[in-house]
Amino acid sequence: MRVGIVILPEHRWWAAEPKWRAAEEYGFDHAWTYDHLGWRSLVDGPWFSAVPTLTAAALVTSRIRLGTYVASPNFRHPVPFAREVAALDDVSDGRLLVGVGAGGAGYDVEVLGGRELPPRARVDRYGEFVELLDTVLTNDRTTWRGDYYEAVDARSAPGCVQRPRAPFVLAANGRRSMRLVARHGDGWVTTGRQTEDEREWWSSVVELSALMDEVLSSENRGSTSVDRYLSLDSGGAYGLTSVEYFRDALGRAGELGFTDVVVHWPRSDGPYAGHESVVEEIAAEVLPALRS
Repeated sequence: MRVGIVILPEHRWWAAEPKWRAAEEYGFDHAWTYDHLGWRSLVDGPWFSAVPTLTAAALVTSRIRLGTYVASPNFRHPVPFAREVAALDDVSDGRLLVGVGAGGAGYDVEVLGGRELPPRARVDRYGEFVELLDTVLTNDRTTWRGDYYEAVDARSAPGCVQRPRAPFVLAANGRRSMRLVARHGDGWVTTGRQTEDEREWWSSVVELSALMDEVLSSENRGSTSVDRYLSLDSGGAYGLTSVEYFRDALGRAGELGFTDVVVHWPRSDGPYAGHESVVEEIAAEVLPALRS
């Protein structure tokens, strides 16, 4: 089991840098940041861009994998994003994980004056985004046209350090987006069904895990052919509430076949409110046992 942590891009670098360094020193396997123009209740507060944040994080770390959690088609185009992916993979010396999702509703759409797409259209756009991003990153030149994106003789040199490209960790909570994971994904990340009831949430994770098995089989991929990431903070309780709670959630995720879990760095209030002392305890008591 591997453990990752999300550091929201809300701090000036003098305050954020120690968190990224600590994530590596504590022994986390991967560290992520949100790819939004603004996020929910934090939209009026400080917020920075994901790609420069990850670039800076790459320069102050050497081992930990770094990723977008998750890149959003709401305001990104696969062609310029492919350049950013290649640059990040180069700066990090092949440590990049490319988390991508369908792009939700809310501020990221509203701030650009766009209209909110219905769920089916968002998944259609998501599919085009991933397919074109994959195509550009794995070919020297790409000309491609879809309903949402187009590329005309897009170049990719020098490409990613990781070959054939940096791994895609694709978000999916439904059958259609899971098919995208089966076709293009190196990893699958799920938040489970949206509910504040913890028991219902874990039940939904069981159902989604079984559905992922079914979809992989239908696409002639084995159930262990993609890494499985579970966002522990999505089920009505914060994963770093205590060391005991984290241990229990880690065990349950492992029993369901997840290879990775992801939690959020504790904040002083609001979303993911908690205490950094819990991170320190987990680093001292839990993470070393996962390596033995």
